[in-house]
Amino acid sequence: MSIGQTSTQLALRDPEVRLMQRVREDDAGAFEELVERYQQRLVGILQHLVGDAEEAEDLAQEVFLRVYRSRKKYHGKAKFSTWLFTIANNLAMNSLRSKRRKPVVPLNLRDSGPLGPRPAEQLVKDRAGQPMHHLQQEELALVVQQALTGLNERQRMAVVLNKFEDLGYAEIADVMGLTAKAVKSLLCRARDNLRIALQEYIGMEGQPPPKSADQEDEP
Repeated sequence: MSIGQTSTQLALRDPEVRLMQRVREDDAGAFEELVERYQQRLVGILQHLVGDAEEAEDLAQEVFLRVYRSRKKYHGKAKFSTWLFTIANNLAMNSLRSKRRKPVVPLNLRDSGPLGPRPAEQLVKDRAGQPMHHLQQEELALVVQQALTGLNERQRMAVVLNKFEDLGYAEIADVMGLTAKAVKSLLCRARDNLRIALQEYIGMEGQPPPKSADQEDEP
């Protein structure tokens, strides 16, 4: 399939691809609309990853700057959001590696993606299959924040894209430069690690203990 055919087909399905095609033709209004659509979501993702609101804002601006600079080379071979999140992932990982620090993952500062206003509670319900016990909302956010902080960078990115942006294995694989099988493995290990970190707070009666991360091979 040619690039032209791919772009045309994607443009029919993805309105952001159509907008980016207009950006490629130097339509300033189209670029402003893309920024408006994605800025809050992008800052939310980056803040989950780097743990600092101001840095997340700066990185988001850099992402959009790179999008604009690359506009003439854009061919729409993937969904616009996949391309955007790929740039964001690369910038966030570079920032974390350069600082050699483990980020904090604030969950209560900004809504992101399709989960609505309480992603911490939803994440635990979805991943553990049981409701949280004996915790108020603020305590719950702190507990889950600490659990997510314990994940490695790749697991955290996979969880953020899967749970907060509702991306599937194939889309996450495109963003992170992995195979869909590797993404599935990352999310499985992240789920196991979250269960271990949260086992004190989650009803786990009658379930076997989960494997730890070092019991499985990295993809």
